[in-house]
Amino acid sequence: MKKNLFTLCFLAIAHLALGMQQENITSKDSVIVEFGASGKIIMMVDNKEDFEKLKAMDVNQIIRELDLELNETGELTVVEIKHKDGNKEIIRVLEDGPETKVSVGRWRVVVDESGRNTQIKVETVPKTKRDEPEFRTYFNADLGINNYFINGDLSGGEVDYAVKGWGSWNVGINWMASQRLRKGAYWDFGLGVQWYNFKFENRDNQVVNGPDGIEILERNDVNGFKSKISASYLTALTLFRWDFGKMNDNDRDGLRVAIGPYAGYRLGGRSKFVYRELQGSGRKKEKEAIGSSLNNFRYGLRGEIGFRSVTFFTSYDFNALIQKDWGPSLHPIAFGLVF
Repeated sequence: MKKNLFTLCFLAIAHLALGMQQENITSKDSVIVEFGASGKIIMMVDNKEDFEKLKAMDVNQIIRELDLELNETGELTVVEIKHKDGNKEIIRVLEDGPETKVSVGRWRVVVDESGRNTQIKVETVPKTKRDEPEFRTYFNADLGINNYFINGDLSGGEVDYAVKGWGSWNVGINWMASQRLRKGAYWDFGLGVQWYNFKFENRDNQVVNGPDGIEILERNDVNGFKSKISASYLTALTLFRWDFGKMNDNDRDGLRVAIGPYAGYRLGGRSKFVYRELQGSGRKKEKEAIGSSLNNFRYGLRGEIGFRSVTFFTSYDFNALIQKDWGPSLHPIAFGLVF
């Protein structure tokens, strides 16, 4: 009874998990390695080429790949199936007295004949936790909103330059690299592109280049629909990050904090004014390059705080957005989410 059940379970799992096709089994030569009082390893080969490969194999590596448990006893049979694409599957059959276990990947069928009735259980083995790499690279994205300080106050105190939160988007795409310093502590550094957008509260104000730098024109000759300035930067940043979840072996169930400086070089800058004619018309746009009035470099400090899959960021530019004496002293600040 046991052998019949074992055979049925073995064939069912192999067929479902691997999509195997039956192959004729030919007679093979065997290599038997005995050790200790009862230890024995049996390896089957059917040609000289395979025998040469066997001599080059690392026995310790074979033992590690079997993933044996310390308390396992009985007779273990291991079948390795290699696919044409180079991947492989391992089928493990452990016979220990009245109990037989057949394992394929994370699936396991247990046949127990210790009682009056034969019991069959299908189990899934928990995923093995992989060791954290010392160094890794990845991409992330920032999505947030912008504002700026004018003489230590947020822009709401300066009517002409007051900005809206909704529509003043901060967008960034970063290539990041992370070096693990010790358990739960990391040094991150990256390179990316950030876009600043500042959408004005007064949509009748248009930013233009004047003889002495940036000027704001109040357009009473049209109905303003939207007015904003934008700038893009190639940015390098570095962060020191602490993951308290990993420090306490709780994986992502812990607080994460990071802080570090950044610096960027301006790629472009322009103003955009969208309006309708007083007599009525469709939307019209006027764009003007204002990059020559903006600082070519930006530098500041960035901070992050996260829990589980959610991470917030904030950044503050130490230098002004507009060149000195060419406009008001605007120090951008941004906050949002990291994806």
